[in-house]
Amino acid sequence: MNKLHSYILGVFITTMLVGCDYFQPEDPRTPLARVNQNFLYQEDIKSMLPSDISSEDSAVFVNNYIKNWATEQLLLDQAKLNLPNQKQKEFDALVKDYRNELYTEAYKDLILSGKIDTVFQEEELQKYYEENTNNFKLNQDLLKFRYIYLNKKFPEFDKIKAQFTRFDKEDQIQLDKETLKFKAYSLNDSVWVSGRDFYRQLPILKDEESKDILKEDKFLQQADSLGVYLVKIEEVLLRNENAPFEYAKPTIKQILLNRKKIELSKDFEKEITKDALKNNKFEIYN
Repeated sequence: MNKLHSYILGVFITTMLVGCDYFQPEDPRTPLARVNQNFLYQEDIKSMLPSDISSEDSAVFVNNYIKNWATEQLLLDQAKLNLPNQKQKEFDALVKDYRNELYTEAYKDLILSGKIDTVFQEEELQKYYEENTNNFKLNQDLLKFRYIYLNKKFPEFDKIKAQFTRFDKEDQIQLDKETLKFKAYSLNDSVWVSGRDFYRQLPILKDEESKDILKEDKFLQQADSLGVYLVKIEEVLLRNENAPFEYAKPTIKQILLNRKKIELSKDFEKEITKDALKNNKFEIYN
């Protein structure tokens, strides 16, 4: 009787297993490669191919991708076999924490983005700057300057030079009318420019001569084989000096914006926890 019972039970289990396998749908995706139990499917890399890629380049791209994928999978499988279990648990915990952080931070950004006021009053920015001036040290030289690059035989050169050096309102108007005749120019001397950009715009000047060049209220006239540079340096701030307010303003805005985000984030976390307690979604068991 026991033998008959065991036989019937075995047939029943076998039938169930076969039945489950029979009704299990086949994976409709097209496999491109396999490493142990891991498959790479055509659908996995289809979206990565540029729309305008040629068939030859496409084949090269797919072949390289498959090789890189296989190498990565082989290394991963070997790592799982050879790394200590404790180390793997540590990595899994780190991955879990990072995944949770990505989700929660993305969700908070989504919720808070419509609540944060990104507009700051000038007085608020100025106040923060004055209270933290020593925190804004320059890591490069800054200067305000203007220049004109003229042909050597430019008509009325002396007149242009006089207007450029004097540079009152009438001179600025007149020079602005002549700009199409200049080889190059920059007449906006109210904006701070880095020393790097200064020398990039004026390749005739040498960076190693900066101690002699970067001086306030300095006029320079330098000629090369193609023309003449007229340069007027109005203001100079050297590396490690306090950054001017105008230059520090974008950084101050970002600092104050981050503060707002942190404050709103804390308030949101308290609110969502309080709401969960109220609606019996969160319980603490004593």
